[in-house]
Amino acid sequence: MQTEIEARPHHHPILRRLAAGLILVIAVALAIKLAIGFVMAIFWTVVAVAVVIAIIWALKTIIW
Repeated sequence: MQTEIEARPHHHPILRRLAAGLILVIAVALAIKLAIGFVMAIFWTVVAVAVVIAIIWALKTIIW
């Protein structure tokens, strides 16, 4: 068992804080990019379904 108390610095080194901040900014940017991509995928899927429904309706109106 270790009985000595090790001295620990109270403040983190500035480079370590900058690296943590940079990683946080990158993670947030990636999360936003993923969220925007997800919303765009849903949007284009809805647009494609709407186009197919519009074509079917137009053909039904013209032919029948």
